[in-house]
Amino acid sequence: MGDKSVIIRTIDVGGDKQLDYLPLPIEANPVLGLRGIRMAQVRPELLDQQLRALLQVSPLARCRILLPMVSEVDELLQIRQRLDELCAELGLSQRPELGVMIEVPAAALMAEQLAEHADFLSIGTNDLSQYTLAMDRDHAGLAARVDALHPALLRLIAHTCAGAAKHGRWVGVCGALASDPLATPVLVGLGVTELSVSPPQVGEIKDRVRHLDAAQCRQLSQELLNLSSAKAVRQACQHHWPLS
Repeated sequence: MGDKSVIIRTIDVGGDKQLDYLPLPIEANPVLGLRGIRMAQVRPELLDQQLRALLQVSPLARCRILLPMVSEVDELLQIRQRLDELCAELGLSQRPELGVMIEVPAAALMAEQLAEHADFLSIGTNDLSQYTLAMDRDHAGLAARVDALHPALLRLIAHTCAGAAKHGRWVGVCGALASDPLATPVLVGLGVTELSVSPPQVGEIKDRVRHLDAAQCRQLSQELLNLSSAKAVRQACQHHWPLS
């Protein structure tokens, strides 16, 4: 990685993410249960072990920590306080950057308040789509309709970027949408500053970004927020920024 930073997400199990060595209680609605940071609150020793390990990374300044499934500011503050305590125990003068995943509508709507206390935000479009549209992305009959270019999702992304900008925080996007070249101009236009894509697609997305007009992206992306469906958004994207 050279001198580049590495972002490491803390433990995120539950729902579609299961670990053989960490059996979880059966839940009626696992995707709405003990996922992400909620598991850390129930089993704080698990998060402590991970945080201690991360604080031994060298050079520590290049390590960024990302908290999944945050929905309240207090959740972030509790983990940040614990991270500060562990840094003090280990004799560290400063802690790594601490970010929040925006995966649920509550987090997107509270983005400005979260950005006040976080160092960066990362939008997880897969889960954000599922929770916003109330459609299981693994459901055979619904998966095709779980499209992160739905105007409702784009409005949440825009709201998140605007909230982060008020505190000078950068916003990344991970998930399938970040690797979709048709969506690249929209994300750039809405204020996203970093895209997390799979290695085979880095070249394609990089080339796509280099050929965009940022001002045009900002203007047209705002217009897309008023469309009525993901299909309409995709058609407009293909018209404004055709894929060669």
